[in-house]
Amino acid sequence: MVKAKNLYLSKIQLKAELERCLNCPSKPCMSACPVNCSPQEFIAQAKSGYFEQAVETISRNNPMGQTCGLICPDKFCMKACTRSHIDFAVNIPKVKATILENYRQQKNDNFLVSSNGRKIAIIGAGPAGMAAAAELGRQGYKIDIYEASNQIGGALNMIPDARLPYNVIEKDWSFIFNREFITLHLTTKIDNPANLFNQGFDGVIVATGEPNVVGLNIPGEDCSLSYMDYLRQPEKYAAAGKVAVIGGGTVSADCALTAVENGASHVEMFVRRRLSDMRISQQEHLELLKNEINISALSSPEKIEKKEDGLSLSIRRNHMLNGELRPLPGAVIELTGFDLVITAIGSRADAKINDNRIIYAGDCKHGGSTIVEALASGRDAARLLDDRLSLAAE
Repeated sequence: MVKAKNLYLSKIQLKAELERCLNCPSKPCMSACPVNCSPQEFIAQAKSGYFEQAVETISRNNPMGQTCGLICPDKFCMKACTRSHIDFAVNIPKVKATILENYRQQKNDNFLVSSNGRKIAIIGAGPAGMAAAAELGRQGYKIDIYEASNQIGGALNMIPDARLPYNVIEKDWSFIFNREFITLHLTTKIDNPANLFNQGFDGVIVATGEPNVVGLNIPGEDCSLSYMDYLRQPEKYAAAGKVAVIGGGTVSADCALTAVENGASHVEMFVRRRLSDMRISQQEHLELLKNEINISALSSPEKIEKKEDGLSLSIRRNHMLNGELRPLPGAVIELTGFDLVITAIGSRADAKINDNRIIYAGDCKHGGSTIVEALASGRDAARLLDDRLSLAAE
């Protein structure tokens, strides 16, 4: 298990990364960030020793800056970093997480927004729900958050502790602005968002993610385990032998790495498309290689069976023809001796309700996304709902 202290930069590493920033006036890193966080600004402040101002700059647009800093992919601010044209990008997410871990302090704001007399219900306490609550709190709304599970975080809770310790999520939550306006209801499932209007709410934001796992639709699928079940209780499904993971995204990588951590002797990922099509970051790819996880690309599952020596997995080989993925005729092989087969090919949201007072945000609106995209969606949903309620009141 990776300790939390290893997730952050040391003081020497932080200083080195701060010095590498070119302080670009055009701020390409900010333009690339879905929540418009300004790395150029908070790095300049930190470089001058003004860490409290750097914390305020980060938190201004990102209510989950520390969580983001630990798991945000390299395709946003780092990809846009001008420094990458010289040697390699400034590790902006790590810089952000380290600043918040070391220099963020709890304080009582002298100025609190007064109540505007309206009540909003938010369903789901994941990144989109928390971002919506943070934005609405700034606008003076009283907010009730309803979360079906027994803890905040949503899909973040399926990320292994080695990448994201749960106390980081709690820490970001504790710093959300105007917490006095927010009431959190855990283990409270809302089946019909429209029913909340009978409780006096003026609007509802639904940020429930994608709770329904996408199936393989192959014979023997019931012998496999969904990524949701596995990542929520990995210790329950620890396997010392061979583990197969079906899927080629970040969640699949988390499953594979967790299986290694849980003692699996051999872990293999089966990806329907090419290696270059995998939806993972460069760092995640390196982690898979470092842990000797085999990746079988252009492979689709055909059948799972229980046998005397464990589970067998029949795989069909694919190939690319004129840019299209096609099966290779007769190219089906049977692999045996698996202790566990984990499916991680996606999920889907619940059906939506068409009501002008109900706004959807996060993965249940856009499909699977990164944490920073979910945060931006939650913030935008809050602003849209505020606009609609303000117009209705005129």
